[in-house]
Amino acid sequence: MSYVTLKIGEKAPEFSGLNQDKKEISLKDFLGKYVVVYFYPKDDTPGCTIEALDFTKLNNEFAQANAVILGVSKDDCDSHKKFVEGKQLTINLIADTNKKINQSYGVWQKKQFMGKEHMGSMRTTFLIAKDGEILRIWENVNPEGHAKEVLEEIKKLNQD
Repeated sequence: MSYVTLKIGEKAPEFSGLNQDKKEISLKDFLGKYVVVYFYPKDDTPGCTIEALDFTKLNNEFAQANAVILGVSKDDCDSHKKFVEGKQLTINLIADTNKKINQSYGVWQKKQFMGKEHMGSMRTTFLIAKDGEILRIWENVNPEGHAKEVLEEIKKLNQD
């Protein structure tokens, strides 16, 4: 059952937010490149760390494939900075403390943890084309191997 209401082929919702260095990053800054926007629940937690480290490990290959990686969570800039420095990440993490980006992409959803319901970010990745169109959506992402899967998808697109 899909929870994301956005569809492949639609224009990705525009957004701006501050990264770990409190520098404003906007989706439109990357027109002409593939953009990987991945939503994750919380800095420095096990699954989120695996995903961030894998994207960092492959960051040069993404750059060679004309792609940029943007991680988005509800954590603030200071939390992102601590996460980036502590794990030596080389990707941009966007602070979405008001959850507007999460909501515009449809990933702010009701979740269950240990029998309790709460609202949170669903682990979801969007691959956005050079012209801003959504090319692919991965829902309920398993962090292990996900970055490699996204990179392979971009490499295939570059062959076309």
